[in-house]
Amino acid sequence: MATTGREFFTVKTVSRALAEFRPGHITAVETVPLGAAYGRVPNAVVVARDALPGFDRSSVDGYAVRARDTYGASESIPGYLRVTGAVQMGAVADGAVESGAAIAIPTGGMLPNGADAVVMIEHTQEATADTVEVVRPVASGENVVRFDEDVAAGAAIAPQGRPLRAQDVALLAAAGVVEVAVHAAPRVAILATGDEVVPPDTPMLAPGQVRDALSVSVGALVREAGGEPTPPTIVPDDDGALTEALATALGTSDVVVICAGSSVGMRDQTAGAVAALAHSEMWCHGLAIKPGKPTLLAHSDGIPIIGLPGNPRSALVVFRLIGMPLVRRAGGWTIEPVAGTIQATLARDLPSAAGRLDLVQVRLRDNRVAEPIFGSSALLSVLTVADGYVVVPEDVNGLSAGEPVEVFPYG
Repeated sequence: MATTGREFFTVKTVSRALAEFRPGHITAVETVPLGAAYGRVPNAVVVARDALPGFDRSSVDGYAVRARDTYGASESIPGYLRVTGAVQMGAVADGAVESGAAIAIPTGGMLPNGADAVVMIEHTQEATADTVEVVRPVASGENVVRFDEDVAAGAAIAPQGRPLRAQDVALLAAAGVVEVAVHAAPRVAILATGDEVVPPDTPMLAPGQVRDALSVSVGALVREAGGEPTPPTIVPDDDGALTEALATALGTSDVVVICAGSSVGMRDQTAGAVAALAHSEMWCHGLAIKPGKPTLLAHSDGIPIIGLPGNPRSALVVFRLIGMPLVRRAGGWTIEPVAGTIQATLARDLPSAAGRLDLVQVRLRDNRVAEPIFGSSALLSVLTVADGYVVVPEDVNGLSAGEPVEVFPYG
């Protein structure tokens, strides 16, 4: 049966488009300095050469001690320890902690030889100039960050296929990584079609003319997705002009977007221009979505081609939904970002003190179960392995396992 220019065919659902339209083109790999690596996508897992922090360190201000010397200490029966020195930041402590002695230590200071715990300064009182009174015992390892507690030598410190976040960059810097091999930002060509379309800086419009507002807004979404939009090209309605512009764009771009080229009136012209390209393949000639049904998806040698509807609202809706994931995938993303918050179930009890707002890092299991991650605030790895965080309100004495929670995901 013959078809007319106003019929949609090869219409696909949005869910199929997101799951199945996956052209194979991915940008090349380049090495960038760490200062320029934020938001870029590593092409391989980055591993730590050495353990972090690399030495046993205190997680509090206090006194480095032998834990057994504090056993039995209490407010009513305090223990007394001789203060034999002090740890300086960035330096090895002079001397070692001997039985019955203590060495003053700041947060982050290197644990002296002989010590296996740190008494918080809040749990001590100065008895004399060289004696400290301990009013609470500590266990071995308490208030101490072990030399490999943050990262073990050879452990992964940044994943493949996910943009580097602020916490990832921090951990890379701590590990001495100063350059990262990442995928180049996808170059996105934006073609605006129509004899009526003129540049935005056109001072006076002739009758029937419209300024190109869509290209610049699509370009903004391209940047949000980690791509680099090229200056928009306005393509006239002349026969063959769009095919020629497409061929040129495909030679220098990783994604091609045609603005206002897939309205009902222009749909066949856009489809014909794509079909005229060598090695091109049409994936869909319409999406089951409102607004945005007249959307075209194709590729040429693996480079995605997106034909957006002519209606600006429809075009921006479709590009945010379909186009941005395509730009991300071309840039090496394998993990899609999560928008908004996630409703999950808490995996275990989460204690908290009333009157204090607690932000607890969590891992997400199947995007349904939130597993709290505990650890010293000095551990960067707690942040890098977290998928997001849960807020425990100030007026709540903790949360219970099985309780519904709202997870604020990291990008």
